[in-house]
Amino acid sequence: MIPLEKPGSGGSSPAGGVLSAPRRPPPSQGRGLLTEIRAAVRTEPFLDGYRLSPGRELGRGKFAVVRKCVKKDSGKEFAAKFMRKRRKGQDCRMEIIHEIAVLELAQDNPWVINLHEVYETPSEMILVLEYAAGGEIFEQCVADRDEAFTEKDVQKLMRQILEGVHFLHAHDVVHLDLKPQNILLTSESPLGDIKIVDFGLSRIMKTSEELREIMGTPEYVAPEILSYDPISTATDMWSIGVLAYVMLTGMSPFLGDNKQETFLNISQMNLSYSEEEFDGVSESAIDFIKRLLVQKPEARATAEECLRHPWLIQSSVQALPLKVKGALEEAAALQEGDSVPKTHSGIQKAETEESAVPEELIVVASYTLGQCRQSEKEKMEQKAISKRFKFEEPLLQEIPGEFIY
Repeated sequence: MIPLEKPGSGGSSPAGGVLSAPRRPPPSQGRGLLTEIRAAVRTEPFLDGYRLSPGRELGRGKFAVVRKCVKKDSGKEFAAKFMRKRRKGQDCRMEIIHEIAVLELAQDNPWVINLHEVYETPSEMILVLEYAAGGEIFEQCVADRDEAFTEKDVQKLMRQILEGVHFLHAHDVVHLDLKPQNILLTSESPLGDIKIVDFGLSRIMKTSEELREIMGTPEYVAPEILSYDPISTATDMWSIGVLAYVMLTGMSPFLGDNKQETFLNISQMNLSYSEEEFDGVSESAIDFIKRLLVQKPEARATAEECLRHPWLIQSSVQALPLKVKGALEEAAALQEGDSVPKTHSGIQKAETEESAVPEELIVVASYTLGQCRQSEKEKMEQKAISKRFKFEEPLLQEIPGEFIY
C-alpha cells in the first residue's frame, strides 16, 4: 500500500450553532437546495473592513480558498472563504446561497461553524466565518504518537460531532461530506471543541420526494451513493462510522489503490475488525462502529441512538471514580494522621500509569491512496514511492457503470 499524505481540502472553512433549539421550517427550496437567506450581502470592498493575515491559507479547494483575516474595527480574527460563483462554465451562485442558508439555519448550534458576514464581488462570494484556531482534526490525528488523540479524546469529539449532526438531521439537513478535513477544532492544546464546516454538498431532505446524488469523498461515501439509491440521514451516519474507524485505528476501512477499488470495497463491504487494526481499542468502540457500517441504510444507528451508545455515555463519567477514590483516601489519611502528600503521590502515580497506555492514532486524509500505519521496515522499503497520490475530486460525478449496483 502507498503511504498517505494530506491532500488539499475540498474548500472547507473554519465554526458555532443548540441541540434543543426550536425546530424551524426551512425556506423555499429546489432540488434539495435552500434558496433564501437572511444575511445582508455586502458589496463594498472586502478589504475596506478586513485585513488578510499573512501566512499560509487555511484551506483550498478547486473553487474556494479560505484565508485568515482580522476585522479592522475590532481586531477580531475570522476565516474568510472566497468562493467562485462560476464553475466549469456554469453559474453556481445559488449553490453558495444554499450553503449560506444552511449555516443560518444552524446558527443556534455550538458544533456548526458560525457565519458572521457575507460579501459579494462580480466573480466571488465571500463568507466571513468563525475562526477555529485548532485547525482540522486531521492535523492532530497525524501528530507524533505522544501528541495524537487518545480514545478518550475521540469519545469527546465524536459526541460533539453526533450532537451537531443530530441537530442538522432534525432540521432535515444531510451534510454528505463528513470527513476529517470538515471537522475543525477551536484549539489544539488543550483539546478544544469541534466545529462542522463545508456545507457545499449538503442537501435538504423532503419527505415528499426522493433525492439521489452522486457526491461525496471516495473513502467516506455510503453504498447507496454508489448504487444511486435514495440518500437519507443514514447516508451521513455511514460516513461517521468510517470517520470513527479512521480516528481509532489510523486506517481507512475501504481505501483501495484507486477509486474503482475503493468503490468496490464499499459496495462489497470489504472491511476488517481484526486485532491488528483495533489493537488497544475498546470492544465498546468497535461495537459503536459496527452499528454504523451497515450496508442497508435503514439498519444503521441514528445520531440520537449513537448518543445513547455505552461507548459515548461512559466517556462523560470515566474520570469520576479516580477523583472520588482520591478524595476518600485523603480524608481517611487526615483522620489517621498520615501525610496528604503521600496520598497525592498515589493518585499521581495512578494517573501517570493510565496516561502511559500506548495509543497509535494516525488519521488518513480523504481521497488519497494507501495505508496509514506501517512498520519501520515497510517505511524503509517504500521511501522511494511518492506519497502524493490522491483523488483530485471530492465530488463524485463519474462512476464507471460496473460499480453501480
